[in-house]
Amino acid sequence: MNQPSYFAPEGGLPPQTALLTDRAVVTEAYTVIPRGVLRDIVTSNLPGWHGTRSWILAKPIPGFATTFAQYAVEVAPGGGSTRPEPERGVESVLFVLTGDLRVTIGGAHHELTPGGYAYLPAGADWSVANDGERTATFQWVRKAYEPLDGYVPEAFAVQEQDIEPTPMPGTGGTWSTTRFVDPDDLAHDMHVNIVTFEPGAVIPFAETHVMEHGLYVLEGKAVYRLNGDWVEVQEGDFLWLRAFCPQACYAGGPGKFRYLLYKDVNRQITLT
Repeated sequence: MNQPSYFAPEGGLPPQTALLTDRAVVTEAYTVIPRGVLRDIVTSNLPGWHGTRSWILAKPIPGFATTFAQYAVEVAPGGGSTRPEPERGVESVLFVLTGDLRVTIGGAHHELTPGGYAYLPAGADWSVANDGERTATFQWVRKAYEPLDGYVPEAFAVQEQDIEPTPMPGTGGTWSTTRFVDPDDLAHDMHVNIVTFEPGAVIPFAETHVMEHGLYVLEGKAVYRLNGDWVEVQEGDFLWLRAFCPQACYAGGPGKFRYLLYKDVNRQITLT
């Protein structure tokens, strides 16, 4: 089994001789933020964090994300936060791309390496530290939790490598999903999964559904069909797809195409 690969932003600036043309696009139905625009001058410092910078990939604004925020976070050795989440009603998922990250949840320490995944429920007592000798980078997904009577999600931390992917029916394993929570567990109002395509595999129809997506490409390349447009994407790119945006893809090879996928699930539509 090949070791998974996880691309992380590298910052820096392109030379003055570089062309301005890139793949960034913002539409009412989808947005593509290519890895080439994640540069030093667009980073943000986060209150309550030290030795840390972030690229904010999505936040709720008109015409963009409505249910979540997503960041790429870079923590230098010795950096981190003892109070990372400023809002009590917000849940989080952390997914480690590079380096080692110590996540402490309710006093219990979890040492996460690349592929490490932590779910932090709303109101949880948690902290993050980089005790290693190299920079740690992770994806951070935040969502306002929608409580449901009788259900309370629990915090956990795991490694992707320890979870067996679930093949999509009828695909012979060429398209699979690594699920970190049970899809039928109504305690969870969001799923953050890893989707994997073998070279040449496809989503064979234009998915058109109520779920909003944040999609960070971990590995490989593909061409995505988004609301009638064909868009090339590669590792390090971020995509936002609004609810009901038609979507499909071809995995381009030569290696696997893999991405971290956010979606909102398991709740009634609020009308009043």
